[in-house]
Amino acid sequence: MHNVILLGAPGAGKGTQAALLKDKLNVPTISTGDILRRNIKEGTPLGIEAKKYIDAGALVPDEVVVGLVKARLASDDCKDGFILDGFPRTVPQAEALDKIADIDVAINVDVPFELIVSRLSGRRVCICGETYHVSMLNGSNMCAKCGKELFIRDDDKTETIKKRLQVYSVETAPLIKYYEAQGKLKNIVATGTVEETFKDIMKVLND
Repeated sequence: MHNVILLGAPGAGKGTQAALLKDKLNVPTISTGDILRRNIKEGTPLGIEAKKYIDAGALVPDEVVVGLVKARLASDDCKDGFILDGFPRTVPQAEALDKIADIDVAINVDVPFELIVSRLSGRRVCICGETYHVSMLNGSNMCAKCGKELFIRDDDKTETIKKRLQVYSVETAPLIKYYEAQGKLKNIVATGTVEETFKDIMKVLND
């Protein structure tokens, strides 16, 4: 069984690695970010409430997020393991998680903040779900898949990114010490390619 947590600042590449791990380990990836964005898009009461915090670059309250995760981990597809991406974000959330599930390893995807700002501020997305970086668009602002115009998500704007990183430093970075104290932390320096980072993560999981 692999009950894995992916830690790291916003934009460190956790989502990309989570998707690769999902296919390799054949266990579900649970992203609170995706769950929240879906609720925001659908205009649910939870989504409307969460959007207020996300737009301000702040964290969504624990009781909302913990409830979502607890319900998700109770699903049948999690019985052989799971990958948590974006949760826990705070030590109190980690303590709540310890009461819900046994975590095998917490992998910290470590990327310098300057590189994260460069990555995220250059990200462009399409309504169809495709994601691009300006460095790969050759001056175009159109989706190669559906031909529609690309846009910048609010949380990819430079000011919001810097605010999110400040919040991370204060509220989320202490998780590194939390899991280190439990002997479950593995640190991966993720400044290389996606493939190199994935290889390093798999090495940790197979040790």
